[in-house]
Amino acid sequence: MSTRLSVPKTYKLFIGGAFPRSESGRTYEVHTAKGGFLANAAQASRKDARDAVAAALGAFGAWSGATAYNRGQVLYRVAEVLEGRRGQFIDEIIAQTGVGKSVAAAEVDEAIDRWVWYAGWCDKFGQVAGGGNPVAGSFFNISVPEPTGVVAVVAPQDSSLLGLVSVIAPPLVTGNTVVVIASSQHPLSAISLSEVLATSDVPPGTVNVLTGSPAEIAPWLASHADVHALDLAGAGEIDWVDLQIAAAQTLMRVLPPESGTDAAPSLQRIAAFTETKTVWHTKSMK
Repeated sequence: MSTRLSVPKTYKLFIGGAFPRSESGRTYEVHTAKGGFLANAAQASRKDARDAVAAALGAFGAWSGATAYNRGQVLYRVAEVLEGRRGQFIDEIIAQTGVGKSVAAAEVDEAIDRWVWYAGWCDKFGQVAGGGNPVAGSFFNISVPEPTGVVAVVAPQDSSLLGLVSVIAPPLVTGNTVVVIASSQHPLSAISLSEVLATSDVPPGTVNVLTGSPAEIAPWLASHADVHALDLAGAGEIDWVDLQIAAAQTLMRVLPPESGTDAAPSLQRIAAFTETKTVWHTKSMK
């Protein structure tokens, strides 16, 4: 009877709809909760971050130009594919964090439900955040929320899947594109989620996933002129004040770190990455 060796996977980056290795050639080991070798993950560099921003900027027109109904369909499709690979995500969470199967299953189920929740807001958020404004005069005055642009995100570092989903989905609702730095300790779910995104009708470049050190990558994103907003949800353990200072040089909108690990769903997270356009139009006079 022959015994075969397992084939450890090298988890790559997700940039522009493709899965490249880091341009630097660097990888780092991902370990189980007990310290055993689990897999290799790509360690993103400054150049990888710039490539991810370029991909996100290139995808912005198509994603923001899609109808809100269509964006909702795409995000719901992500939840469908994620549901189909539920077992894989449960196994990866158990291997990375050492939690029991019931706890891992609950995290995956909550992540799927959160995708569905945000998908439902795509064609409803504009009605809640915008609308007609009363003005003194013979004018129509209408405010409409629009996407900010490219959003760079530091994902919660203590969460494997749920925290990642919680910071990626909100900017996508209104048409932003995303560059996210995944948890350095638990990166496997991030790349597996990238494989879900790649097969879920999400346009290439809409979401770009970097693995490696947030302390190394985040400063380049915070100072990048083509990044329009910065979500520091998982940056509490690094020098995030310096990131805010760097972001101020380009008037970048910044969402500060959160105390929790899963960035609870809210309309405020969607609104944080929108700008309001107000249109005036004269009423016909009789």
